[in-house]
Amino acid sequence: MQSGVVGLLPNDLRKITLDDIRELRVLGFTGTTVSLGEPDQYRPEEFQRIRDMLHGEGVAVAQANGLYPSLVDHDEKVRAAGVEGLKRHMQAARLLEAHTLYVRPGSLNPAGSWAPHPEHQGERVFERVISSLTAVAVAADAEGVILALEGHVLSVIDRPSRVAEVLRRVPARSLGVNLDPVNFVGSIWDAWTPQALINRLLDATRGRVVAAHWKDYIVDKPLVLHISEVPIGEGLVDHVAGLTALNEAAPDTWVLIEHLPPEQIPPAKRNIDSAMSEASLIWDER
Repeated sequence: MQSGVVGLLPNDLRKITLDDIRELRVLGFTGTTVSLGEPDQYRPEEFQRIRDMLHGEGVAVAQANGLYPSLVDHDEKVRAAGVEGLKRHMQAARLLEAHTLYVRPGSLNPAGSWAPHPEHQGERVFERVISSLTAVAVAADAEGVILALEGHVLSVIDRPSRVAEVLRRVPARSLGVNLDPVNFVGSIWDAWTPQALINRLLDATRGRVVAAHWKDYIVDKPLVLHISEVPIGEGLVDHVAGLTALNEAAPDTWVLIEHLPPEQIPPAKRNIDSAMSEASLIWDER
């Protein structure tokens, strides 16, 4: 497995400096997420410049992540714009030589891509995401881009069985999974037994995990049930067991620390490195 991070580089490509990239390497990361912004926000040469800067310092683009309309919107034109936006992001991902292109299914809630909506768990909306993802994956096959699809308990792709169904019904070699176990903690039973949840996700995605967002969480005090993310090593996840299982299922995947402010990333990296060592695993620095 390879070590990467989300959130240490500026979101604006034009503001990324060599010092930013060198900080990644000093911390021991060999991969990073690069934000693409809106489709067509940057010129091709700007992506090429960032790629060359990163490669010159020994850092790969583990994941490219852009903005585009929801793939499950009620309006067919909005869904089509989401598909077209992802297609343009594929071209940017190729220029960056990104290992994966992050894909979120979107939401019916205007508050954001991972915000809840009562229709998300219905069959009609699930059929929409299958249709949209099929169109996206066909284009990715043609472009030679690997997609990293993420789910969430509040989204239309809300549980391991839904992930497995998407992989079964979208016949494209380009469609992979961005494993984010914390996103799927949807009950107190899952919260107390995170390794069982990780195992179910790995069973559902066997052979298709291309990247993972690695996080931690606690069960918080407010009623009724609140799950709060915390820095790696401060929560309920058994990182030794989780990374061992991930390595067995997807030994070539990227493991990306996510959702932490810059000052919390160095101790999180030390904790995940310690878990890797305890598991007798080492990072692949290819």
